[in-house]
Amino acid sequence: MEKEVKNLVTKVYEDIFMINVVLPNNPLKAINVYVIKGEDKSLIIDTGFNQKECIDSLFKGLNELNVDIKDTDLFITHLHSDHSGMAGIFKDAGVKVYAGEVDGRYINKMTSLSYWERFEDSKVLLDLEKDKVTFTEHPGYKYCLREPIEFTYVKEGQGIQVGQYFFEVIDIPGHTPGHIGLYERKHKLFFCGDHVLDKITPNIGYWGTEDNILAVYFNSLAKIYSFDIDILFPAHRNIIKDHTRRINELMIHHKERLDEILNILQKGELSARDVASKMKWSIRAKAWEYFPNAQKWFAASEAMSHLEHLYYSGKVDKRLSEGKWLYKLK
Repeated sequence: MEKEVKNLVTKVYEDIFMINVVLPNNPLKAINVYVIKGEDKSLIIDTGFNQKECIDSLFKGLNELNVDIKDTDLFITHLHSDHSGMAGIFKDAGVKVYAGEVDGRYINKMTSLSYWERFEDSKVLLDLEKDKVTFTEHPGYKYCLREPIEFTYVKEGQGIQVGQYFFEVIDIPGHTPGHIGLYERKHKLFFCGDHVLDKITPNIGYWGTEDNILAVYFNSLAKIYSFDIDILFPAHRNIIKDHTRRINELMIHHKERLDEILNILQKGELSARDVASKMKWSIRAKAWEYFPNAQKWFAASEAMSHLEHLYYSGKVDKRLSEGKWLYKLK
């Protein structure tokens, strides 16, 4: 039985609360759902999976805060199902659901089986056929919305007033193609979803929609680095009081990752899956064959984004062979 998350609701700033919503049987363990309380309307940032344990956890927290979802708006930072999975529950309650257009369209596409069936092509591209993975094991598939919903799309620079706070929508793509966040300039607060995380690193996977998604992510990190921020509110793990420190650490991490991959490629031409299987990962598994299949998706996709960055940086070559990309040193 999944242990209940301790300290379900925490006050993190004036009129701002964090609900620690459990993510059962998931390495992330929990998601930080933020509630900004206003006089008439409150704003909720992200949701948790479309899964009973998550739903129970979130609504227990809202009940503790005496917040009725009918008196809220919902803001979705990005498409991943641990952030958007319950959006349909809010929409059914008459709640306005904000999202960026890029990721909002992805969320609605994810309700269709045909979207996930295209993962079979990705499986070939990443060379994951060796591992007999299927999209049905992917948490994004298992816990996403089941029906499309109508979002209220927001763009960079648009504002959302909640009580004493005025939030600006900020584009921070990289972790997903259309990731967005909320910046409160006066109080120097930033709600960043999975853009910057402490203790763990955001997964920067290969999407196939950007030539070099890792470079896109680096640009978004540089953008936020220059912001005047006192407190960064991420969707997982710790609240961050020094965002420039953490961004510097993330940049070092990715440089080390790129160097690690270059060293692996000294062994010869390899696929994204084969590179991922030789990389070091912070996971409780002795070797690649013991990785849960869902984690193999994430690891191979992250390896691919780094390989593509090295390709566009002119350090490696690639060729398509039997549907999969193979990479080798220049």
